[in-house]
Amino acid sequence: MKKALKAICLSFLLAGCATGPAVIRPVTVVRPAYAIPEPGYLWRMHPGFGWGWYHPRFGWYRR
Repeated sequence: MKKALKAICLSFLLAGCATGPAVIRPVTVVRPAYAIPEPGYLWRMHPGFGWGWYHPRFGWYRR
């Protein structure tokens, strides 16, 4: 009887730990507005300036 009571109490305690469904956010893909400046540049999103060309060694490309 005590084991059954413990099992019921435990199931009630763990039932509150359930999480809601995952939120799926849409992803927007932006095409480059102009040709790649030089080999090695990648099209990336800058948090302050938006989309642009980025080079791992030279940084962001400015027209």
